Amino acid sequence: MNRLILLNGPPGVGKSTLATRYAAEHPGTLRCDIDVLRTMIGGWEDDYERAGGLIRPAALGLIAAYLRGSGDVVLPQLIARATELAKFEGAAGDAGAGFVHVLLLAGPETCHGRFEARGTDEPHLRAAKQTVDEAGGAEVVAGYRQALVELAAGRPETVQVDASGSADETYAAVLAAIEDLSPA
Repeated sequence: MNRLILLNGPPGVGKSTLATRYAAEHPGTLRCDIDVLRTMIGGWEDDYERAGGLIRPAALGLIAAYLRGSGDVVLPQLIARATELAKFEGAAGDAGAGFVHVLLLAGPETCHGRFEARGTDEPHLRAAKQTVDEAGGAEVVAGYRQALVELAAGRPETVQVDASGSADETYAAVLAAIEDLSPA
């Protein structure tokens, strides 16, 4: 059974890095990065958040189609609202696929430090940094983290992975979580 593997977490926790590695080590897996897709919307630079809202329905369609006919999808995306999470879980179910929700967590200081330290060579990374900085920086990152903890509290099937260690340690924990959560 194909799976939608959601790597969820606050900014800077390592979602995209881990998703890229997972897809590279699992041939045929689609890494669907909505933050990259949003850069395909005309005028996205002027309204980063609006472009994200516009691209999500298209991303859901892409994900469902890939799950139906091709293979697994790994989705590195911050999804802090239950209604949004339900859309992705529903897309997987509608495609006859499993849904694996992994929440990557590290302390607010760790997440913010990584967020500040990551490169901004790619346009979507520059825009994300600018959006977070303009909204309050460290407080925004901490707020997202808290919202994700609260979301997970209502979803016992979510596995929380400690992402405060090295990338290799976190990746090993993610692999174990995916294996544990995969439908039989």
